[in-house]
Amino acid sequence: MRGIAAAGAYVPRFRLSADELADAWGTSHASGVERKAVPSADEDALTMAVAAAERALDAAALDRVELTLAAAATTTPPLEEGELVPRLVRALDLPASAATATETGHTAAGAAALSRALDADGPALVVAADCPEGDPAEADHPFGAGAAAFVVADDAAAPVADAAWHTDETPGVRFRERGDGDVQGLDITTYQRDAVRGAVTEAVSALDVDPDGADAAAVHQPDGRFPYRATGDLPLSNEAVAAGTVVDRVGDAGAATVPLGLLAALDGAGDGDLTLAVPYGGGTAAAFAVEGSLSVAGIDDLDGGTEIDYATYLRERGYVVSGEVSGGGAHVSLPNWRRSLDQRYRLVAGKCPECGGVTFPPEGACQSCHARVEFEAFEAPRTGTIRALTVIGQGGAPPEFAELQQRDGAYAVAVVALEGEDGTATLPAQITDADPESVAVGDEVRATVRRIYEQEGVPRYGVKFEPTE
Repeated sequence: MRGIAAAGAYVPRFRLSADELADAWGTSHASGVERKAVPSADEDALTMAVAAAERALDAAALDRVELTLAAAATTTPPLEEGELVPRLVRALDLPASAATATETGHTAAGAAALSRALDADGPALVVAADCPEGDPAEADHPFGAGAAAFVVADDAAAPVADAAWHTDETPGVRFRERGDGDVQGLDITTYQRDAVRGAVTEAVSALDVDPDGADAAAVHQPDGRFPYRATGDLPLSNEAVAAGTVVDRVGDAGAATVPLGLLAALDGAGDGDLTLAVPYGGGTAAAFAVEGSLSVAGIDDLDGGTEIDYATYLRERGYVVSGEVSGGGAHVSLPNWRRSLDQRYRLVAGKCPECGGVTFPPEGACQSCHARVEFEAFEAPRTGTIRALTVIGQGGAPPEFAELQQRDGAYAVAVVALEGEDGTATLPAQITDADPESVAVGDEVRATVRRIYEQEGVPRYGVKFEPTE
């Protein structure tokens, strides 16, 4: 039976506690949320999708060239108009012939992406990644971040036994005005609760399984109390709902919350267990009945993280910085940037056929023998060692990195050596996810795709390195 063959989860390392938030505002509008995940200044829906997908693909027993579909779901794409999935395909080195789909605009977008994958011929990749934001004084309080990725295939470890839908118009429950980055709602509590509960009940009741036998249920969860209220008309135990609830630990991650809850439930399930996934958004509730269990790479991220204070939170999310950049910086034209994507995403280096030396990027003359040759391309290892290091202090960043520094403070830049069977590639790169004073020459680091900077209105992405410990 077709279903989930492998999965990966990713949650950003920063965490903001409900107590810290309440101390800042005198109250917290995040019922049942004990702490929430906070994306770093160089993270967004795309970078989190790449991180979760890498984990899922590494756990899958297939070659990436076999994938026939890549589908992504988010309510916070990096650009309001501009496809996310082609960047995902390039960063993950997926086949250019794979069909693509981007689902957005509502928190049940992950259900639409998963449904496409279940209907596809051949293995498919589905990623739900999100980082919603709102008015810091109120609407933003529960919002977190995270990503969940699924490799969907036949004869899967966690087959999807059935799926059902229910759609009705429910204006004002949750929306974002055109051109506005803030999520809003009309806060008509009873209307919202009844609308969602009715849709959830109808979708689950249409499944060809008995919900009374469900061992776990990941249900629409904008806060910690809502999933229990949304299932009030269904024969689901509180223990089953709790098994699929993650909003208390990572916050409301939009389209990614229920997928993360489903992965948490599957990772803790038994071989014969039944898990329901019931996202809701934009008037649509979907219900999936998933059987069995699955080991999920990265699921421990749900309970990890580094605590930050509220002031740091405001800076990381860009609420209190101007983002204005003085000067033009090092302009790299988009055509030139595009030509270097294989190096920026996948660390493609070149081996000299004359002397065997390695050149990165693989352009021009060999860095060892200086011969003009046709390099033999190969992917350098994604784990390496810091050979040299410096810290760019406040105000010392080139103009294109000024916004990052406003939000994240000083950052480290290192020369990293990537030693592999084909030789050693050496390159300069930023260090992320670490106090710049805590890293040193000799430390082991691994590559991660992050946002580099924005130029000409287009966000640009590439490899940075994070400490392995």
